[in-house]
Amino acid sequence: MNDPLPGAIIRPALEPASIADAIVRLRASRLVAIPTETVYGLAARTLDPAAIAGIYEAKGRPADNPLIAHASTVAMARSLTTKWTDQAERLATVLWPGPLTIVLTRHPDVPLIATGGRESIAIRIPAHAVALEVIHRLGESVSAPSANRSGSLSPTEARHVLADFIDLDLLVLDGGPCRIGLESTVVDLRGATPLILRPGIVSAERISSILGCEVEAPEILSQADGPGSATSHYAPSTECRLCRSDEAGGKDVAVITFGLGVDSSAEGTRDSFRLDLSEDPEIAGSLLYSALHAADVGGCGRIDIVPPPETALWTAIHDRLRRATANA
Repeated sequence: MNDPLPGAIIRPALEPASIADAIVRLRASRLVAIPTETVYGLAARTLDPAAIAGIYEAKGRPADNPLIAHASTVAMARSLTTKWTDQAERLATVLWPGPLTIVLTRHPDVPLIATGGRESIAIRIPAHAVALEVIHRLGESVSAPSANRSGSLSPTEARHVLADFIDLDLLVLDGGPCRIGLESTVVDLRGATPLILRPGIVSAERISSILGCEVEAPEILSQADGPGSATSHYAPSTECRLCRSDEAGGKDVAVITFGLGVDSSAEGTRDSFRLDLSEDPEIAGSLLYSALHAADVGGCGRIDIVPPPETALWTAIHDRLRRATANA
């Protein structure tokens, strides 16, 4: 099925013709943006080096930044690695489909370009009916980093994808807003101790309780550690900073808070555009990128973020906020 005009298009994900078109495109080494429960992913067949190269080119993604392979079954996930471990089996049984990515040893059939040139591979099964249907009907895994330009805000709605890739030959399957809205937790199971490479809604404590062992969770990781671990990442184009409540606001400033609020009568806040997300970490996480997108396109001169409490429940959000404001 060919589109009459070049450029990205959005189609309702639940229409059978949309899924059929997605399969045709993927088999022809073209890209498709698919919804997941975390963020929208820019998908290509994992075993298709030409299509994988297209992902890196479209995103402007560094060639050594690995992609996450998305499978529809545990058997499909196993086929991507030479060493499916007991720990992987336990986590998959309890947490898949879901927002957990497991890093294992790459199978030789997986092209190095899909793993950032590494002998490891990151794998997950997404908890979204559309993503699962596409992968199931395709009959093989897709690699699908977030469907945005590298380093910019992750997309949690189809329109966010379109804004970044309007001129790209791309089908965007519109599955509505992402339920979780934050990227998956990434855990490396290749060493003696499981290592969290990127925090997410699945906590280190949850993984530790399932595996019955200690899990290492460094507060800050280097860009070389895993998918989505660049120091500056998930960032709006507007200047963005973390600050105290009494420092937030001003003329043409967007203020984002987490159930704490900002005194609108205080000096400097009356002209602010304010978004109070939630004091619940899961709700706040599902709204974070949408709020940042709204502030970013709202014409403000700066985004002030009053961070949530420094507790374990907020670890993933603190990670994203540090990266979004790294260049402030």
